[in-house]
Amino acid sequence: MARTAETLRQDLLTLLRGGRAHVTFDRAVAGLPVALRGRRPRGLPYSPWQQVEHIRICQWDILEYIRNPSHVSPEWPDGYWPQDPAPPSTTAWARSLRAYREDLRALEALVADPGTDLQAPLPHDPETTILHEVLLVADHTAYHLGQLIVLRRLLGAWSD
Repeated sequence: MARTAETLRQDLLTLLRGGRAHVTFDRAVAGLPVALRGRRPRGLPYSPWQQVEHIRICQWDILEYIRNPSHVSPEWPDGYWPQDPAPPSTTAWARSLRAYREDLRALEALVADPGTDLQAPLPHDPETTILHEVLLVADHTAYHLGQLIVLRRLLGAWSD
């Protein structure tokens, strides 16, 4: 059976959303107590807040790179990681989760659009494609969600 462009789109959407072999973003952040969001387990350099915000920033950066040829990425690494281990407020936590979900929906819409040529080189970077960038987002997110689950386990805030 030949794989069609529509099948590729559906597979990418499944990968972006998580599930199956990967935890979903919503499952990874669900029920995390406010008091633990800024805690760094002994010996580890990041807190749950820093992981969540890093995931959000990277997804946003890649989305903007795809959509906007004039986009300027944050400075590496400081622009991709919050310095403070704790979110400044519960509002900041909620805002980060909301922004992540909004950008994910925008990526999903881009992938689902039959007018999007997933394999064409980006006009401003002929070395890469939307397909490559979407796979990068999915891979990066899955990696850091795995780290978030480890953090939650070490903090006693995860049950399978």
